[in-house]
Amino acid sequence: MRHCERCRGFLATRTGLSGLPATVYKPAASRRQLSIRAAKTADGPSIAIVGVTGAVGQEFLRVLKDRDFPYSSIKLLASARSAGREYEWDGARHTVEELTESSFSGVEIALFSAGGSISKKFAHVASDAGCTVVDNSSAFRMTEGVPLIIPEVNRDAVGSMKAGKGGIIANPNCSTIIALMAATPLHRAAKVKRMVVSTYQAASGAGQAAMDELELQTREVLEGKPPTTKIFPFQYAFNLFSHNSPMGPNGYNEEEMKMVKETHKIWGESDVAITATCIRVPIMRAHAESINLEFERGISEEEAVEVLSNAPGVSIINDRSANRFPTPLDASHQDDVYVGRVRRDISRKDDKGLDLFVCGDQIKKGAALNAVQIAELLL
Repeated sequence: MRHCERCRGFLATRTGLSGLPATVYKPAASRRQLSIRAAKTADGPSIAIVGVTGAVGQEFLRVLKDRDFPYSSIKLLASARSAGREYEWDGARHTVEELTESSFSGVEIALFSAGGSISKKFAHVASDAGCTVVDNSSAFRMTEGVPLIIPEVNRDAVGSMKAGKGGIIANPNCSTIIALMAATPLHRAAKVKRMVVSTYQAASGAGQAAMDELELQTREVLEGKPPTTKIFPFQYAFNLFSHNSPMGPNGYNEEEMKMVKETHKIWGESDVAITATCIRVPIMRAHAESINLEFERGISEEEAVEVLSNAPGVSIINDRSANRFPTPLDASHQDDVYVGRVRRDISRKDDKGLDLFVCGDQIKKGAALNAVQIAELLL
């Protein structure tokens, strides 16, 4: 189906092999159920975007406008070298200001996406000034007392936090968000005992510079030139390699361990066994994940598809007869996480195992959209 049909709320369901629903697209109203309708309003919160010139910072602006997030004023913040840059947004011209310790006076909500070091330096400054921070970095995800939130999964963990009251809320890692959007509804239905994840992560996860380098390398390789390798030590175009995050002594890199630790915190359960392998693939935008789940009780393919089809923020593309399943292009620039290839784990002799294939936009649901949804909970 075309993206425009999905955005208009197109719903298509037909039967594939084994009687499973083949394709299910949610009506637009159900996908936007967490949205607030207001836009600029005198009684809306004052907001700031930290790291506005980056890929996620720019997505913040698009998502805020798309969801008509209510605000009374907006402040665009970045490094000194980006100060003075101008953006047209919501019918007005806005000038980027240099991020300083005095930037948060009068600001009620700040969306941070400028890296862990900036968050560690300025998030507490902002909170002490009465600004409620939604941080997209890994700086505070595992900090005790800091909620780690996916609104469709654990919105109640925000507790009594409100805009303009201070405090920090962490946005999970993009791979964790995409995985748990699919796994959590099934976990609630049949309780997951073990989760095995293999990720296929796009350049967008490493920022705009990585996306630019992938585009450059593709042209260079096709022209027979040596590829430019400034962002990654390997050729990225027409190649794939282990995720570039630091490797730990146990042989798992930081990205893989984030999925383990963050899932335990978000679900509030440490007894779920989780293992992950994270790979960079030459895709511009949107991550894909292969997920194997082991459950406490048996769950059929039909029940799993029914559960997922009713889950907020999830759409299904699961047409076996046409070999049509989610792709990163389906998920790119979309709010939903797409799920398909729902099938029984044939390595088991019981019905307590399922395999899934999941795709989600790393910049959108994996970062900016999730953060804005958290900000909506503060209103």
